[in-house]
Amino acid sequence: MNTWHVAQVVAVGRLTSTARTLTLAVPGFAGAVAGQHVDLRLTAPDGYQAVRSYSLARVGRDEVVELAVDRVDDGEVSTYLVDVAEVGDRMEVRGPLGGFFVWHPDDVGPVQLVAGGSGVVPLAAMVRARATSGSPAPFRLLCSVRSPADAFWADELSAPDGVATTWVYTREAPPGVTRPVGRLSAADVDAHVIPPGERARVFVCGPTGFVESAAALLLDAGHDPARIRTERFGGT
Repeated sequence: MNTWHVAQVVAVGRLTSTARTLTLAVPGFAGAVAGQHVDLRLTAPDGYQAVRSYSLARVGRDEVVELAVDRVDDGEVSTYLVDVAEVGDRMEVRGPLGGFFVWHPDDVGPVQLVAGGSGVVPLAAMVRARATSGSPAPFRLLCSVRSPADAFWADELSAPDGVATTWVYTREAPPGVTRPVGRLSAADVDAHVIPPGERARVFVCGPTGFVESAAALLLDAGHDPARIRTERFGGT
């Protein structure tokens, strides 16, 4: 887990105008649990190194790591991964890391996922793990994005079997959506989150401000704080 593995980019894919996926072949990587992350280390020709943490977009028991990276303006690492990295490039990976913000397929209780922007990445890994494992656990996903163009895996996540997905738009909504654009609200939580009485496991991921606001809304709605797990980020 604490060992650095040499990884090679084997595929890249465009997600949005500012984000893409990178698939890495990582010999020695033993697989991961949905919700975990890895450390990624880049080394410049002059020996300078930069390390950043990225959630896994897909998990399994193979020697493959799939990441989804959103470019941060002036970011040291994200700009390279989104705009420069190509198939064949090498970097280093350490992990998987994290044991708190995770979902195991043997947990068949209801699960509520709440994402802000690219915070959907580890939650998408949970949705995918549910599908591949055949878990009967009821899932709901509430995802807040600026506009339809900013949604990661919109088609895939909008209609997976056994998962009820709701998109909330903060700046621009697609035609036919009646909800006014704006930040996640108490009305959204009341309408689209599993009721507190069902004692769902709740996973919230996104930028710090979003996570704090969403967690407060969930608590105000009566959700048990012991059943809410949060993951926040600020990428570079």
